Amino acid sequence: MAKKAASFAALGGLVFSTDAGRHCPECSKPVDACICRQTVIPAGDGIARVRRESKGRGGKTVTTITGVPLAEDALKELATTLKKRCGTGGALKDGVIEIQGDHVELLLAELIKHGFKAKKSGG
Repeated sequence: MAKKAASFAALGGLVFSTDAGRHCPECSKPVDACICRQTVIPAGDGIARVRRESKGRGGKTVTTITGVPLAEDALKELATTLKKRCGTGGALKDGVIEIQGDHVELLLAELIKHGFKAKKSGG
């Protein structure tokens, strides 16, 4: 049977360190200094598609925007701007902007005003 260590010093070395923080898996740089995710623009046809959804959300309606040709940081700024314009909350999940409520027409006009090609998707 192995003896228990009486103190951390008796363990003989480093057990856990938060010194380095989180690192990007692609470039091994710290997440806040990573340039991999900032410059990646998703591939697509360049058309932002706006649709109303309620499936899987407990009956709540959200408006989703997909296919916006922007990098991650610019997409976050756009999502914030659109949420403020609609006066509601929302989220950015995996490159999809979700705005709470049914704001399809308002968001279409706002995206076109910002210079994006946008069209209504779904029913």
